[in-house]
Amino acid sequence: QVQLVESGGGLVQAGGSLRLSCAASGRTFSSSTVGWFRQAPGKEREFVSAITWTAYSTYYADSVKGRFTISRNNTQNTVYLQMSSLKPEDTAVYFCAADKRNSAEYYQAGAYNYWGQGTQVTVSS
Repeated sequence: QVQLVESGGGLVQAGGSLRLSCAASGRTFSSSTVGWFRQAPGKEREFVSAITWTAYSTYYADSVKGRFTISRNNTQNTVYLQMSSLKPEDTAVYFCAADKRNSAEYYQAGAYNYWGQGTQVTVSS
Protein backbone atom coordinates (compact mmCIF):
# COMPACT_ATOMS: atom_id res chain seq x y z
CA GLN A 1 0.00 0.00 0.00
CA VAL A 2 1.25 3.48 -0.88
CA GLN A 3 -0.12 6.74 0.46
CA LEU A 4 0.69 9.95 -1.36
CA VAL A 5 0.46 13.52 -0.09
CA GLU A 6 1.00 16.51 -2.37
CA SER A 7 2.10 19.92 -1.15
CA GLY A 8 3.50 23.16 -2.50
CA GLY A 9 0.54 24.47 -4.41
CA GLY A 10 -0.66 28.03 -4.13
CA LEU A 11 -1.35 31.29 -5.90
CA VAL A 12 1.34 32.73 -8.14
CA GLN A 13 1.52 35.38 -10.83
CA ALA A 14 2.12 34.46 -14.44
CA GLY A 15 5.82 33.94 -15.04
CA GLY A 16 6.39 32.78 -11.49
CA SER A 17 7.50 29.44 -10.11
CA LEU A 18 6.29 26.80 -7.70
CA ARG A 19 7.70 23.48 -6.55
CA LEU A 20 5.27 20.70 -5.83
CA SER A 21 6.20 17.79 -3.60
CA CYS A 22 4.72 14.32 -3.47
CA ALA A 23 5.60 12.57 -0.24
CA ALA A 24 4.93 8.88 0.00
CA SER A 25 4.68 6.18 2.59
CA GLY A 26 5.02 2.54 1.64
CA ARG A 27 7.86 0.33 0.59
CA THR A 28 6.92 0.09 -3.09
CA PHE A 29 7.13 3.81 -3.81
CA SER A 30 10.84 3.82 -4.51
CA SER A 31 10.34 1.11 -7.13
CA SER A 32 7.34 2.78 -8.77
CA THR A 33 6.97 5.12 -11.69
CA VAL A 34 5.50 8.38 -10.39
CA GLY A 35 3.42 10.71 -12.46
CA TRP A 36 1.90 14.14 -12.11
CA PHE A 37 -1.51 14.87 -13.55
CA ARG A 38 -3.68 17.96 -13.40
CA GLN A 39 -7.33 18.71 -13.69
CA ALA A 40 -8.81 22.11 -14.39
CA PRO A 41 -12.48 22.89 -13.72
CA GLY A 42 -14.71 21.37 -16.35
CA LYS A 43 -11.83 19.50 -17.97
CA GLU A 44 -10.55 15.96 -17.91
CA ARG A 45 -7.53 14.97 -15.90
CA GLU A 46 -4.44 15.28 -18.07
CA PHE A 47 -0.92 13.98 -17.94
CA VAL A 48 1.79 16.46 -16.96
CA SER A 49 4.98 14.53 -16.25
CA ALA A 50 6.35 11.19 -15.09
CA ILE A 51 9.59 9.74 -13.80
CA THR A 52 10.66 6.11 -13.70
CA TRP A 53 11.70 4.51 -10.45
CA THR A 54 15.40 4.77 -11.32
CA ALA A 55 14.91 8.39 -12.45
CA TYR A 56 16.66 7.33 -15.64
CA SER A 57 13.71 8.43 -17.76
CA THR A 58 11.49 11.45 -17.46
CA TYR A 59 8.51 12.40 -19.57
CA TYR A 60 6.61 15.62 -20.12
CA ALA A 61 3.46 16.78 -21.81
CA ASP A 62 4.20 19.11 -24.71
CA SER A 63 2.40 21.91 -22.91
CA VAL A 64 4.92 21.93 -20.03
CA LYS A 65 8.11 20.78 -21.75
CA GLY A 66 10.95 23.17 -21.07
CA ARG A 67 9.10 24.81 -18.17
CA PHE A 68 8.56 21.93 -15.70
CA THR A 69 11.14 19.56 -14.27
CA ILE A 70 10.38 16.34 -12.44
CA SER A 71 12.82 14.72 -10.03
CA ARG A 72 12.79 12.25 -7.18
CA ASN A 73 14.64 11.38 -4.02
CA ASN A 74 14.00 7.75 -3.21
CA THR A 75 15.82 8.02 0.10
CA GLN A 76 13.24 10.56 1.20
CA ASN A 77 10.37 8.89 -0.68
CA THR A 78 9.57 12.17 -2.41
CA VAL A 79 9.00 13.27 -5.98
CA TYR A 80 9.18 16.92 -6.98
CA LEU A 81 7.71 18.95 -9.80
CA GLN A 82 9.51 22.23 -10.31
CA MET A 83 7.26 24.53 -12.31
CA SER A 84 8.64 27.69 -13.89
CA SER A 85 7.33 30.31 -16.32
CA LEU A 86 3.85 29.51 -15.13
CA LYS A 87 0.90 30.50 -17.27
CA PRO A 88 -2.76 31.03 -16.36
CA GLU A 89 -3.58 27.87 -18.31
CA ASP A 90 -1.50 25.90 -15.82
CA THR A 91 -4.18 26.58 -13.21
CA ALA A 92 -5.52 23.25 -11.99
CA VAL A 93 -5.50 20.76 -9.17
CA TYR A 94 -2.29 18.78 -9.44
CA PHE A 95 -2.21 15.12 -8.44
CA CYS A 96 0.68 12.75 -8.03
CA ALA A 97 0.25 9.06 -8.65
CA ALA A 98 2.32 5.91 -8.35
CA ASP A 99 2.44 2.95 -10.71
CA LYS A 100 4.05 -0.04 -9.03
CA ARG A 101 4.02 -2.02 -12.29
CA ASN A 102 6.10 0.61 -14.12
CA SER A 103 3.94 0.19 -17.18
CA ALA A 104 4.78 1.81 -20.48
CA GLU A 105 1.55 3.82 -20.44
CA TYR A 106 2.92 6.42 -18.02
CA TYR A 107 0.75 9.08 -19.71
CA GLN A 108 -2.52 7.31 -18.89
CA ALA A 109 -4.21 7.85 -15.55
CA GLY A 110 -5.49 4.29 -15.62
CA ALA A 111 -1.96 2.95 -15.37
CA TYR A 112 -1.54 4.27 -11.83
CA ASN A 113 -2.46 2.35 -8.72
CA TYR A 114 -2.27 5.04 -6.07
CA TRP A 115 -3.26 8.70 -6.04
CA GLY A 116 -2.86 11.65 -3.76
CA GLN A 117 -5.60 14.10 -2.82
CA GLY A 118 -4.25 16.88 -5.00
CA THR A 119 -2.94 20.40 -4.46
CA GLN A 120 -4.37 23.54 -6.04
CA VAL A 121 -2.20 25.66 -8.30
CA THR A 122 -3.61 29.00 -9.38
CA VAL A 123 -1.75 31.26 -11.80
CA SER A 124 -3.03 34.78 -12.11
CA SER A 125 -2.55 36.90 -15.23
